[in-house]
Amino acid sequence: MLDDKMRMILSTLDDIIYSIELINKRFKDIKSSDDFLKNDIGLEKLDGISMRLIAIGEGFKNIDKLSDKRILVKYPQIPWKDVKGIRDILSHHYFDLDAEVIFGICNNNIRDLLDISKKIKSDLS
Repeated sequence: MLDDKMRMILSTLDDIIYSIELINKRFKDIKSSDDFLKNDIGLEKLDGISMRLIAIGEGFKNIDKLSDKRILVKYPQIPWKDVKGIRDILSHHYFDLDAEVIFGICNNNIRDLLDISKKIKSDLS
């Protein structure tokens, strides 16, 4: 039987996986960082993706707290400090948002984060 902390961790992983899948859906037609900036639709995608990245960073911070930092360290292929840190940057310096950075995250890192998130969930289930 799962304890309350483990249920919360698994629920948070579900939310993270859902958010990453939404990012992938919103990003699919973006071919360069300029696509975020050329019209209102692009800006809405940039805003939506950024909001999801904030939620993902917060979710992993909560997983670290709930697990006493014992889960994420088992998956060193992900730079967890950066994943959690993007939340702080986007939340506290939103007007400094850099479309190129968000494009790079979506284009180069988000698939690996989805794969590892699913693996963590599988390993914990």
